[in-house]
Amino acid sequence: MKLTVVGGGSTYTPELVDGFARLRDTLPVEELVLMDPARERLELVGGLARRIFTRQDHRGRITTTDNLDEAVDGADAVLLQLRVGGQAARQQDETWPLECGCVGQETTGAGGLAKALRTVPVVLDIADRVRRTNPHAWIIDFTNPVGIVTRALLRAGHKAVGLCNVAIGLQRKFAALLSVPPSGIHLDHVGLNHLTWETAVRLGGPEGEDVLPKLLGEHGDRIAADLRLPRPLLDTLGVVPSYYLRYYYAHDEVVRELRTKPSRAAEVAAMERELLTLYADPELDEKPELLAGRGGAFYSEAAVDLAAALLGGGGTPYQVVNTYNRGTLPFLPDDAVIEVQAAVGAKGATPLPVPPVDPLYAGLMADVTAYEHLALEAALHGGRDRVFRALLSHPLIGQYAYAETLTDRLITHNREHLAWA
Repeated sequence: MKLTVVGGGSTYTPELVDGFARLRDTLPVEELVLMDPARERLELVGGLARRIFTRQDHRGRITTTDNLDEAVDGADAVLLQLRVGGQAARQQDETWPLECGCVGQETTGAGGLAKALRTVPVVLDIADRVRRTNPHAWIIDFTNPVGIVTRALLRAGHKAVGLCNVAIGLQRKFAALLSVPPSGIHLDHVGLNHLTWETAVRLGGPEGEDVLPKLLGEHGDRIAADLRLPRPLLDTLGVVPSYYLRYYYAHDEVVRELRTKPSRAAEVAAMERELLTLYADPELDEKPELLAGRGGAFYSEAAVDLAAALLGGGGTPYQVVNTYNRGTLPFLPDDAVIEVQAAVGAKGATPLPVPPVDPLYAGLMADVTAYEHLALEAALHGGRDRVFRALLSHPLIGQYAYAETLTDRLITHNREHLAWA
């Protein structure tokens, strides 16, 4: 089995490689190709990746290359984890929206739109080259904004599934609180990427006992603290929102906070410099503890599980993924990309039935789905008017004066990445 990671020079990659090494019985990788145009950092990451395989006695071969066509040739699955414009672009995404009183964040709001505009054309070019070289390969997208990018891939007819680590992180957290193994927790996870709610926490599987009321009753304070939301709000909702919902439920509070501290992009850039220094140590043969602060917790386990299921070799039967709605949520278009539990196999992902969704969540999902449709149109076809329409439709923006100013700033800060600008 050959797997290719596009964006293999990312400091995330040792987390992924560690998962491949530990879970080799689930996903028997014979060749792992790390592809990245940044050769210097790719070699640092690749060297550590090989040492991790050696330490864990994995017999698979790891190769590095900056040649995309060579990397994807013969691959069974291609994982996308790229960042167009790097941390410098992310720093901009998190800065200029704040100047207008809006959240500056890399996956939602104006910053998220900027990332989508930079990313979608690049991802579609990569996917087209994968299809020309190996039309049977699966594409697993971990590149944000996952919902929009996955929708672009599916709309273009690619064999693609989107992946996020939010659900697996919550599964692990709830399992620890309940003192049960993670495999014993099944989440009723519903929404869009980075806009999700856990409406039930079941023991044993989709039909298992819902212990969410018990979880909130006994551990609500801790869960609320982790989400940085007030406990009474969780009690009122009766569900556990993803931590990204804080951008919606406490927007002005978040803006005030973000204006008084260094950006997450600056923190990550500093962390990446330190990680790359560690990766250069020829004695290092395991992922360093510092990597846990980089983000992407449990990404490797989710990726292994998904790849194994898609390639017919195993994996758990139900997984939270991003895929076409196709009637699962009747208040959304069939071609909306939703993030829900799905049965995953060699033919792809089929969402499990979802009980009726509370209008409190359904309304916000519908609003953000409309934005994602307009965002994809802007990413595919360009033009100031399309950017403005997408920004005006976003629930975190919504006012025409903000949308006008943000449109101009987005284009100014991203001109080098926008072919039409």
